[in-house]
Amino acid sequence: MKSKKIVIFPKQQKILDLLGEHIKLARKRRKLTAVQLAERSGIDRVTLRSIEKGSPSVAMGSYFNVLRSLNLHEDFLKLAADDELGKKLQDLDLLK
Repeated sequence: MKSKKIVIFPKQQKILDLLGEHIKLARKRRKLTAVQLAERSGIDRVTLRSIEKGSPSVAMGSYFNVLRSLNLHEDFLKLAADDELGKKLQDLDLLK
């Protein structure tokens, strides 16, 4: 079975690239090698390289495991936490 190609627009790819760079910098600040972080995260070195490059094809669970290994897993709770558009839409619906 052939896997689907993930389509990411350039603006959103820049966000993933930045996330990957942040993860790489966090690893280096902790003086961890890529091999060490990959082992602690339960992924292979190639997957970690893909994460650090901002690949959209890596599973979210792998991103989470890397963040957990860097003790940054609480940052996952910040994703979609402040849903301004959703709140505005909800408020508009309440006015009806």
